[in-house]
Amino acid sequence: MTITEKRHQDPERAAGRRRQVLDAAAACFGRSGFHGASMAEISKAAGMSAGHIYNYFDGKDAIIAAFVEQNVERVSALLRDLETRGDPLQALLDDVPKSVREHIDRETWKLPLEITAEASRNPTIAAVVHDADRRTRAQFRPILKAGRELHGLPVDDATLEGRLDAIISVFQGLPVRAQHNPDLDSEALVAACTVAMKALLFT
Repeated sequence: MTITEKRHQDPERAAGRRRQVLDAAAACFGRSGFHGASMAEISKAAGMSAGHIYNYFDGKDAIIAAFVEQNVERVSALLRDLETRGDPLQALLDDVPKSVREHIDRETWKLPLEITAEASRNPTIAAVVHDADRRTRAQFRPILKAGRELHGLPVDDATLEGRLDAIISVFQGLPVRAQHNPDLDSEALVAACTVAMKALLFT
């Protein structure tokens, strides 16, 4: 029986191995960047041969795509939870302090910034990122629309699209701000983002 056949027969073990590779790759990418980290370095950090890694990922692009998909799944779970709350707009506003702090945490933002940089020069990764964004927006849009309808606010296409992009931009931009100004006042930033988010959600 080949390694590939064994892997398919034991999906739990395969999932564990994939997580092992992704954890190692995250550490290597965070330290050396995508182009600085070699598959040999990743295999050493993962404690397995490079050939073994190729049983799970075709190369670094596939590893990056897996990170993007992990984030889609994380955001999707957050949106499903948001959908169950009585007032999604207020729930979003209540979550701002936690979300801001997470997005300016270096351990949280190192990898997303690497992915964004790689997407700017690698058409394969750009396509993966665009698809992920499209799916996330498609899930978020009806939640935002329902919340605004609940408050009697405009829900025309232009308003919804503009608010979606602005809300997402606030959070996607926080890691960049944290990188440029590592001495920023996190509590002042939380307060300001709360003001901005309230305006975006409730006007």
